[in-house]
Amino acid sequence: MSRAGAALALLLAGLVPFAATAGEHAIAMHGQPKYGPEFKHFDYVAPDAPKGGLLRLARTGSFDSLQPFIVLGVPAANLELTYLSLMARSADEPFSLYPQIATEIETPPDRGSVRFTLRPEARFHDGSPILADDVIFSLNTLRDQGRPNHRFYYGQVARMERHHAHSLTLHFAKGANRELALILGLMPIVAASDFADRSFDRPGLRPLNGSGPYQVELVDAGRGIQYRRQPDHWAERLPAMVGRNNFERIRYDYFRDDGVALEAFLADAHDLREETDPKLWASAYGHQAVQDGRIRKLELPHGRPSGMLAIALNTRRPALQDRRVREALLLGFDFAWLNRTLFHDAYRRIDSYFANSELAAAGPADPAERTLLAAAGVSQPALAEPPRLPGSGLDERGRLRLARERLAEAGWAVREGQLRDAQGQPLRLEVLLNRREDERWLLAYAESLRRLGIELAPRTVDSAQFQARLANFDYDATIFQWQQSLSPGSEQAVYWGSAAAAQPGSRNYAGIRELAADRLIERLVGAVERAELVSAARALDRVLLAGHHVLPLFYLPADRVAVWDRFGRPDSLPLYGYRLDTWWEAAGPLSRLPRP
Repeated sequence: MSRAGAALALLLAGLVPFAATAGEHAIAMHGQPKYGPEFKHFDYVAPDAPKGGLLRLARTGSFDSLQPFIVLGVPAANLELTYLSLMARSADEPFSLYPQIATEIETPPDRGSVRFTLRPEARFHDGSPILADDVIFSLNTLRDQGRPNHRFYYGQVARMERHHAHSLTLHFAKGANRELALILGLMPIVAASDFADRSFDRPGLRPLNGSGPYQVELVDAGRGIQYRRQPDHWAERLPAMVGRNNFERIRYDYFRDDGVALEAFLADAHDLREETDPKLWASAYGHQAVQDGRIRKLELPHGRPSGMLAIALNTRRPALQDRRVREALLLGFDFAWLNRTLFHDAYRRIDSYFANSELAAAGPADPAERTLLAAAGVSQPALAEPPRLPGSGLDERGRLRLARERLAEAGWAVREGQLRDAQGQPLRLEVLLNRREDERWLLAYAESLRRLGIELAPRTVDSAQFQARLANFDYDATIFQWQQSLSPGSEQAVYWGSAAAAQPGSRNYAGIRELAADRLIERLVGAVERAELVSAARALDRVLLAGHHVLPLFYLPADRVAVWDRFGRPDSLPLYGYRLDTWWEAAGPLSRLPRP
């Protein structure tokens, strides 16, 4: 989830061109992998961590499927435990992969293809070997029937060449992006034989024949799921797996809302809770178990980008197609008041699509950014100035005054107590939610907008309805968090690209269609050196911020975790944040074990 340790060395390494591998043990997007061929385990694990025990976790909502690779259905929590990909990603580097199902990876200097050599001992849960034919089946099926991101990435493979049962080469279409070899290394592998008697593209509660360290053990449809660790799993001793997957069983129980889940945690119905609500963190943990140390409150630092948590303004709606209207909506958001009054000053404002990282635009554009902006067709001088969210430095009166000016410029005026367009239609917005916890601060925001004559109302729906409406862009606005890494790539086209705006199921929830953004995404994806990537990300950041397509919200600079004091964890945290798969059930209290 986040970390910092070896970041400096890795970023410096990213300033040299990535190494084209020839039958190598690992691959890095930029520079060299941190870990050499003889590495024994990742630095952020405890290699001798004991195995065993039960980890109980909670989720809100419900689920109706064990098929995580399609748009239909709501999949159960953490089905990733049940399958593996060809390579494993390190959590203490921007983007490097190490052997998993594959034992070797080979790419030419231009990364126009990738060859994988599979390890003969790799097995699916039914004991059958994982073969090149399964990789080919997985790619074809995910490309044709999988989620939009699968179709986008895997559609760039032009040809597949099977050398023998444990080796194949994937040849890319002309113009395919340079990170495709790594993306394919992370492709989930499914068994071709598993779909001889069922359809891939239909949800259901029959587990897939996976290859991961855990299997589904129990399913209570919509209410809970339990996984059990595979004894003597074939990958258990691989360097990328040592010290991980330590719990014998992992169970997820579902609750109708977060308040009930919190009560269950305090009653010892589950073991760990990530707390993202500052008010609850400050006031809801006065329980005796917290006071006497049986529950510990941890703040675990991380070095990952915050991601863009935001209110996505659906520009497919006529009223939101005018940039000035969107800017006015941003001007009506009083973060300082909300943070002080409702959030105990715990949050930091997200002011970049890559906030909390070196990828965020800051200050005047440097020469490299200016060159990229000009090549992308950006002529506005303002984009080369220090980026600022609308209303920065203004008090509430100044922000609302500026908002009224923008709305008037766009042809809106207050009549009969409501903001109306030239045809007399009022500006009414519904914000689609799947968490009732967001209603409280949204109502405060709605009160601010009411002073502009704008009506805003939150609408919370169940998980299934939320996912269906999200996939079909059926909302005025919605809250979503686009996760970011320290090595952004093709996913940016899925998030912000013009083609994705018209593709149901994509994550371009705001409907962004900006030619300059498309061009800068191409430059970002094609970056050979780390410095190129950083400049392209910063230029893209400037263009996206200027469009006011989303209302950036806030983030916590550390992961807040409340946990019953019976678990151990490694001495160090990786760059992307703590990883629960490296913890273990301890013989004694956590407080008597080493802590970072």
